Amino acid sequence: MIRRLLLALVLVLAASPAQAYWEFGHESVAAIAYKNVTPATRAKIDALLRRQAMLETPSCPARTIEQASVWPDCVKPLGERFSYAYSWHYQNVDVCKPFDLKAACKDGNCVSAQITRDVKLLKDPKVPVRERLQALVFLIHFVGDLHMPLHAGDRGDLGGNRVKATYGVYGPERFNLHSIWDGPLTERAISTPPTILRRYSPEERAQIAAGTVEDWSRESWQISRDDAYATAFGGEACGPTPEGRVTLDQATIAKLVPVARLQVERGGLRLAKLLDEALR
Repeated sequence: MIRRLLLALVLVLAASPAQAYWEFGHESVAAIAYKNVTPATRAKIDALLRRQAMLETPSCPARTIEQASVWPDCVKPLGERFSYAYSWHYQNVDVCKPFDLKAACKDGNCVSAQITRDVKLLKDPKVPVRERLQALVFLIHFVGDLHMPLHAGDRGDLGGNRVKATYGVYGPERFNLHSIWDGPLTERAISTPPTILRRYSPEERAQIAAGTVEDWSRESWQISRDDAYATAFGGEACGPTPEGRVTLDQATIAKLVPVARLQVERGGLRLAKLLDEALR
């Protein structure tokens, strides 16, 4: 009986969808950043997070950088308290037109503008501790969001949320294109050896973290077009939306894993760069 129960448990776990990007992906970006900031920056991160009670969100703790990385999603169900931040998690830059960040970021209500704002708040010692703490947890999360391609580019379909999709052997009712990149694809990318949750060399950090927030926005937008949409739509990102469900088979998934993996690495090392700049 015990052996049968254990076998049933294994089968259930094997068939279960992976954790969503908002959990495993964000936590991994944060963990990479934490391993790659300077010791002085790490101490300042810890000091701010020790004040997490000032956020007054007991159901959404932020005691560690991993908890902080999912805090901005955790507080979404808290009603009007944080409803102002809903549009800060993404920027719907049209992948079928020339890259235009300004049009997608009116009045600063987009992820890249908020990253820049949070860095400025953290740099200013005159800003009250509670506001600097909130800027920290938002920054940790938003850098992860920017590097999820379908938060950075779309086709007027809510970043692929309206594109029904099948992921490998998982049941067709489970996913859309956005949730595939949010969840199982990113989980597989992070879990594929060798580990990306490590300390990187100075040369690696300099190469991967180079550029500006706008550069990173353009890069994620291009991946959304050339990898997320083009792969799902038979090679043409801006062609007609396929009828029914699009399918990502195992061969396609294998090609996309390195792309998703690199985005998590980029997010982590670029977050480390911003934290070092903001907290030095």
